[in-house]
Amino acid sequence: MPEKPKKKKFKVTGGESLEDCLARMRAEGYAPVRRTERPVFTEKAGEKAVDYQEIIFEGKLTEE
Repeated sequence: MPEKPKKKKFKVTGGESLEDCLARMRAEGYAPVRRTERPVFTEKAGEKAVDYQEIIFEGKLTEE
């Protein structure tokens, strides 16, 4: 069986709550260590505007 990476990034997908993403991390055996937010821009009428914030959690493998 291949060994799991020690760190893995989990992106909060559309329609998924933060708790759903954290539960998915725990189910895979990871604990959150960092939360990153990045703005996603779209161009409307020649101007750039923030469309939404992309949230990414970095997880560290828990000892089993």
